[in-house]
Amino acid sequence: MAARPVALVTGSTSGIGAEVARTLSEAGMQVVVHSRHSAAEGERLAAELGGSYLQADLEDLEQTQRVVEEALAELGRLDVLINNAAVSFPIPHDDLAAADVEVWQQLLTVNLVAPWVLTTLAEPYLRRSDRPGGGCVVNVTSHAGVRPKGSSVPYAASKAALNHVTRTLAVALGPNVRVNAVAPGLVDTPMTADWTDAQELWSTRSPMRRSGTPADVAHVVAALVDSAYVTGEVVVVDGGMNLT
Repeated sequence: MAARPVALVTGSTSGIGAEVARTLSEAGMQVVVHSRHSAAEGERLAAELGGSYLQADLEDLEQTQRVVEEALAELGRLDVLINNAAVSFPIPHDDLAAADVEVWQQLLTVNLVAPWVLTTLAEPYLRRSDRPGGGCVVNVTSHAGVRPKGSSVPYAASKAALNHVTRTLAVALGPNVRVNAVAPGLVDTPMTADWTDAQELWSTRSPMRRSGTPADVAHVVAALVDSAYVTGEVVVVDGGMNLT
């Protein structure tokens, strides 16, 4: 069995996920890196952190189940689950026809159902964690899940649902397993590099007058992992934009 606590971070080869993986590794955890594609980047990051890498498409239920099984087979324990992987693509909110059933199914499967499945499979092992504060789950949701914004209506709905699942699971799984969420606003990642309108909005309207960085989010994720008395919270990390 692994001597150090083990953290599985989905969608962790770039952006927020990669920074979360690095932050948890620096805190002394063995980290399992995951991605849908980007295998070379995943292998490099896992080598950098002294962890391991798993590739799986979370839109496929069998592959989703395999993520937890393979992490346990390799490291023998699971103490922390970070549900960070998500899909998103822009659809104007008033273009109802473009947000068809196929779009809804894809976004809900990856952004909502996959975190549920992973948490369900991880739960027995999280309950056995001997780390201070016990096992925990942190879901990375979105500012779009608390405000009527976001890249599309289905995306916003998937994140709002994950926020509510976070709260209900915190009640269901306590006291042995804590469940929290972090809801980032605009964060500087490769995906948002050309989101000029959003960048202008955050630089002029948010109290912090800037968009966030992956490190801004990772620090809050790590704090929730370490906070032994906090559960059922959805922490908005948006530079105060939610206030305006």
